[in-house]
Amino acid sequence: MEKFKQKAVLMTEADVDRVLTRIAHQITEKTHGVKDVCLVGILTRGVPLAYRLAKKLKQIEGVDVPVGEIDITLYRDDLSEKNADPVVNGTKINFDVNGKTVILVDDVIFTCRTARSALDALKDVGRAARIYLAVLVDRGHAELPIRPTFVGKNVPTAIGEMVKVSLAETDGNDGVTLWC
Repeated sequence: MEKFKQKAVLMTEADVDRVLTRIAHQITEKTHGVKDVCLVGILTRGVPLAYRLAKKLKQIEGVDVPVGEIDITLYRDDLSEKNADPVVNGTKINFDVNGKTVILVDDVIFTCRTARSALDALKDVGRAARIYLAVLVDRGHAELPIRPTFVGKNVPTAIGEMVKVSLAETDGNDGVTLWC
């Protein structure tokens, strides 16, 4: 990030918490409760967001929603361009997704290629009844016909800009910033 300079603070810690509360309520409305719902966080920052959403869903519905982690590394269509020797952290989904409503959770959606990779990876785990996508930030520039069902904040960006999500679990603090 040496070549980038911070342009704006898009979300504070309080904003992140408020947005996750709103998304949790939207999930309960869309799924008519959380029976047969599970959350799958996309590594890296989608995982803590999924656990936070599960905690909020427990507060709202009184139900423990299962949470899993999905590693899309080997499903990327740009794998050879990114890294000749990728690090695979592994998918950890210790529940049956067959017939369930799966909510994929990620921090930022940009080109939609990560979401496509997550869909491919999830297909290898089982056959969900339906799959929704929840993201903290949608920055536009989709290259595929994929749209998130639940969006915390839409942030129109230029291609050369970068949205950085910081979470306490991975970065020590919560917030979303725009860099150019």
